[in-house]
Amino acid sequence: MAFQILLNIGLALIWMLLRAEYTILEFIIGYIVGLGLLFVLRRFLHFDFYFRRIAAFIKLILLFFYKLILSNIDMIKIVLSPKMDIQPGIIAVPTKLRTDWEVTLLANLISLTPGTLTMNFSEDGRTLYVHSIHVPDKEKAIKEIHESFEKAIMEVTH
Repeated sequence: MAFQILLNIGLALIWMLLRAEYTILEFIIGYIVGLGLLFVLRRFLHFDFYFRRIAAFIKLILLFFYKLILSNIDMIKIVLSPKMDIQPGIIAVPTKLRTDWEVTLLANLISLTPGTLTMNFSEDGRTLYVHSIHVPDKEKAIKEIHESFEKAIMEVTH
């Protein structure tokens, strides 16, 4: 992946040299042309296109902010309601993530959203114990974590 990024920057610099214009706009145009060239060459050189991971990373960040806003709205509803109609609980979330770094990222993303906190890991590090302030359906909460954060992390790292 690092080689592809350097190659793309090199192609953008060559583009600037061939155009004899040394501006940021020409660099960006050359970078986009280089992206297109690398995208076409990926079929012949059998490498994974690096920009896919960058797009997946941006998607993960946007997903986190979306979940952050939704959980803040839920917390405001809970705090401002006159009756405390909550069902707190601890759920065990098994994960398919392979490395400790991925599991740690998942735990941090869960803990950073209001109303949830990753309390502990299992001995093998593949199950997270998450406390949530409102869990009416534990299976639904586990499925939501799998389909949102875990899936997005797997897109970035695999």
